Amino acid sequence: MLLSLGFATFLLVLVTLLPVWRHPHWLVRGMDFPRMQFAVLAIILLLAELIFLDSGHQTTWVLLALTMSCLAWQLWWILPYTSLWTVEVLTANECKADCHLSIITSNVLTPNRNAKALIALVRKHTPDVLVTLESDQWWQDQLDTLQSEMPYSIKCPLDNLYGMHVYSRLPLEEAEIQFLVEDDVPSIHALLRLKSGDGVRVHFLHPAPPSPTENPESAERDAELVMVAHSIENSNQPIIVTGDLNDVAWSATTRLFRKLSGLLDPRVGRGMFNTFHAGLPFVRWPLDHLFHSEHFTLRSIQRLPPIGSDHFALLTELSFTPQQGEDQQGLEADNSDSCWANAIVKSKNVSRADVPKPGE
Repeated sequence: MLLSLGFATFLLVLVTLLPVWRHPHWLVRGMDFPRMQFAVLAIILLLAELIFLDSGHQTTWVLLALTMSCLAWQLWWILPYTSLWTVEVLTANECKADCHLSIITSNVLTPNRNAKALIALVRKHTPDVLVTLESDQWWQDQLDTLQSEMPYSIKCPLDNLYGMHVYSRLPLEEAEIQFLVEDDVPSIHALLRLKSGDGVRVHFLHPAPPSPTENPESAERDAELVMVAHSIENSNQPIIVTGDLNDVAWSATTRLFRKLSGLLDPRVGRGMFNTFHAGLPFVRWPLDHLFHSEHFTLRSIQRLPPIGSDHFALLTELSFTPQQGEDQQGLEADNSDSCWANAIVKSKNVSRADVPKPGE
């Protein structure tokens, strides 16, 4: 039993320490994702060590210390996405309808053909904006039935799992489709005009994930996130970034994005809102995101029912309340963050100048 629990502890330490390395290989970066699952395994392992090992043996205390350290480290990353943490985004306290903005972000999964389920959700919740990821020409043909209700749209149908569509009830100005890092991975950028007349700079992203079947390293994903973050930093515009970032909310790279951009995460202090994998309840994490500037406060955020995709859709409802939100603060970057970010963009030879800045 000592040998078995010792080996299990070694594996737990290994998966806990791998992400500290910051190597871009998919296997290393992938260890960022299941931190909640690793925390649960650490608790189970800790109980097993307490029950089955001899408390008078020094090795037992070494194993207990290692397991508790791993548990504490995993919890440090995921606790901000629980109700135990202070919220980062204030709850909206005003009711001006012309300052409301609601967005459904949905990775539809290209082979999924249950478009009726998504359209039903759109008609039930009547969001101002629908953004879909992995939507091909077939999905476009189905979603075009929404155009009488959502007359403004930006369409980029692709059959490579990176198609993207935006449908909106609100005007979309200065819209651009860009391929920032990879020639077949688009992003959409526009100025969204609220009913109040205020313009909101929006970026819709879906960078490729690090995986053995796509990019063996996270360099492409990380570069897109960093260059968009750099383009946002020091801007006074109201800004929203949303999409399937193929990165979890608590990873070092997502935190780097938040630090550089200054954008806020409305999930902090409220919950994880795990959107992937819809079909595997025990293997879920937050892959679909919406970040925003301090100009907004939160009306509500919720994960929507399944639509046949491997992702749940995310519905976020915001209020444009610059005065209420002006004191909201997110994460702050330091010199080491800047150095890491510079190394990421240099590795892919990209620049913040390549990112459109609608409204500037």
